[in-house]
Amino acid sequence: MIKGLAGTPGILVSGGNTSLPYVAPNSNNPMTGMLRINNTDIEVFTGNHWQQVSSSYATVSLDQDTQDLLQWARAQRQMALNRMTIAQNNPALMKALEAVKRAEDNFDILSKFVEYDDATSTNT
Repeated sequence: MIKGLAGTPGILVSGGNTSLPYVAPNSNNPMTGMLRINNTDIEVFTGNHWQQVSSSYATVSLDQDTQDLLQWARAQRQMALNRMTIAQNNPALMKALEAVKRAEDNFDILSKFVEYDDATSTNT
């Protein structure tokens, strides 16, 4: 039985109910399989005695590859913000940043032509 879910950085776990489920009050003569709440634990009657039902807390997390990718994206975002901040205060850096953007745009356009040429040459 899972008692609850805990989030990790990048994962938000919300909603749900952390209280124990309702279990009807026990009679003085419990039957096998009957459940009861004892403090914060759920117990089941085995026919001879009350046995605590094992439970644990599950954890939801991202795999290492996803965490690495997010870290890379954060670093790229910070680098872009830093470049923009220093470029706003220096006209020469702003022109250089604009030149980099134009070069990246040109690269993207040219790479589309290359991909198209490669695709058409393999289909003939």
